[in-house]
Amino acid sequence: MQTEDLIQSLIEQTRQISNRVEKLKSYDLDTLTWKVSPTSWNILECLEHLNLYGDFYLPKIESKIKESSTKSEAQFKSGLLGGYFADSMLPKAKLNKMKTFKDKNPLNAKLDKGVIEKSYQQQMKLLDLLNRSRKVSLNKVKIEISITSLIKLKLGDTFQFFINHITRHLAQIDSIQAAMKST
Repeated sequence: MQTEDLIQSLIEQTRQISNRVEKLKSYDLDTLTWKVSPTSWNILECLEHLNLYGDFYLPKIESKIKESSTKSEAQFKSGLLGGYFADSMLPKAKLNKMKTFKDKNPLNAKLDKGVIEKSYQQQMKLLDLLNRSRKVSLNKVKIEISITSLIKLKLGDTFQFFINHITRHLAQIDSIQAAMKST
């Protein structure tokens, strides 16, 4: 895949995500904290989960871009593991449940609308990092994953994984909103 095409696609997806997150600012707290069941997440919990991952990945990505002396290549080739992880995050027709690590599970956390602003700011940071990534190799710069520092993914795969993960939880928010309307 052409590196520039990938970056442009990821930028466009991130812009769409930031627009959706910004719309959530107009929702009242009752809507943002409504749950399908006591063990399911509400809208704020979905966003807080994403914020926790952003707190992990965004500084790592920024640091690796800053310290990299690599040059951008015309082509990006997804790694076997990176491609698998990125694809596994994409929402399916019926949202497949995945186990959340305890340190990334905001179930029943006391949250307010500040979660939305933080999420929006993380999207702005992601846009900045995507633009800055044009100067480095998406193939050679590697980012460790959140569950172990032993596995590192190519920067291009990390961006895809990270954005697909956000998309997955926006689909979850859509499901919450649909369930709310049907009650």
